[in-house]
Amino acid sequence: MSSLWVFEDVNLFNILCPHKFKKYKSEHDLDAYRKKDYIYFEEDNANKVYLIEKGKVKIGYYSEEGDEVVKAILTRGELFGEKAILGENKRDEFAQSIDNNTSICQIGVKTMHELMRDNQSFSFKVYKFIGFKFKKLERRLQLLLFKDAKTRLVEFLDELCNDYGYNCPKTGDHVVKHPYTQKDIASLIGTSRPTLNILLNEMKEDNILDFNRNEIRFFEKIA
Repeated sequence: MSSLWVFEDVNLFNILCPHKFKKYKSEHDLDAYRKKDYIYFEEDNANKVYLIEKGKVKIGYYSEEGDEVVKAILTRGELFGEKAILGENKRDEFAQSIDNNTSICQIGVKTMHELMRDNQSFSFKVYKFIGFKFKKLERRLQLLLFKDAKTRLVEFLDELCNDYGYNCPKTGDHVVKHPYTQKDIASLIGTSRPTLNILLNEMKEDNILDFNRNEIRFFEKIA
């Protein structure tokens, strides 16, 4: 199986021609990871980029005090390790599978540069994607530094609405089917799981939302 077939499921890559998949078919495989397996560590050589075929991957780093800081949790079709495309030699973050059935396509930086050189539209989309990802990360870090836990949660829920939400025609509620556990969300907004649960239950009691493991249903706007 060609690992590059998964590009077809990602808007970023849907402009690639079929012959390009065949060209690189023999050079790539899909790699399997279990929960808590590391894809790479801080200070590892940055010579590949990665595309998630299925599962979830946590991106983060450790503070000087040894505390884990989660930068992002990525799911199917998302790219990571992309700073290698821009010339990064050593990783400044770690990537860890947080799913028992994570499957990842590893793509050499040289191959990515060839694909980008051969297709200007593709190259533009790659750089646009990287810029958007950096902007989103910068916004999240600003929230962690300057906002309280409830504000961070509200901002994150607003983000979830934009990324995964849809309007339910039967009830008029706004429904968000998302891939995150409560532990994931707590890590991303920089709080504890018990605190997150308290905040969600307060919003539930105020009839703002209802939630279960993979779905949040909003009865009114949160921000």
